[in-house]
Order: sequence, then structure tokens, then C-alpha cells
Amino acid sequence: MHKTQIAGGVVCNAQGLFCIVHQQDTSWSFPKGHVEAGEEHITAAKREIFEETGIKTLVLMRELGSYERYKISKDGRGEDNTKPRQITMYLFTTTQQKLQPQETNTSEARWVKKEEVANMLTHPKDKEFFLQILPTL
Repeated sequence: MHKTQIAGGVVCNAQGLFCIVHQQDTSWSFPKGHVEAGEEHITAAKREIFEETGIKTLVLMRELGSYERYKISKDGRGEDNTKPRQITMYLFTTTQQKLQPQETNTSEARWVKKEEVANMLTHPKDKEFFLQILPTL
């Protein structure tokens, strides 16, 4: 089955807070989205971060790796098993503080303390990935 390519970022500010986004008023996640045809994953990650948070000033620290999961269902309570995804994530830092989503399906972007991130992430696979990389952050 074809896996949709997704790229995004774990974005940390100077205060050590991490950016998460509330999408379609149903789920919290890291900013991420579809890699367009012919687009590099890193370029897609930066574009999606800007669209979902308004953050333009990003410094790439490193690639964090990738994981597979299904798209979250429209009600935010389960998975849409017809839509497998391959998600590649990068670690970025930023000096930008103001968060201003550019997309209408992102209702809020928020800075969160490191110890609160895992509990806020809606999708179990996003949470699992964050807990795996947490010791390296």
C-alpha cells in the first residue's frame, strides 16, 4: 500500500519550549504535512511549520528520524486505516516567539514545556516517537 510522505518538525524556542498545533479542533500534534511532488522533505517540513505556526526563522539542528502511522480520524478519536503515512521529522530551533497559524485548519499553535508535550499529543504514535527522541533533546 502506498504511504503518503509527511515531513515536519519538533521546534524548540530559546526558553526550551516546544511548539505543538491544534488541527481541525480535534487533535494536537507537531507541525507537519504532505511532501509535494518533487519537493525535498526538509523543504516540506519548513513550509508546513510556517503554514501551521507562522514561524519563518528556523535553524535546522538535525534529522530526528521517521516513523509510520495512519492518519488520525476526522473526530480525533482513532485512526483512518486506509491512509498510511511515513513521517520524517527534523529538530529545529527558533528565536521567533509569536505563533500565528496561516492555515484555517490549524486553530491554534502553542508553546509547551518539554514535560507536558507527550501528554498533549493526540496520536499514540506521535507520542511514542517523541518519548523515544526525548532523551536526545
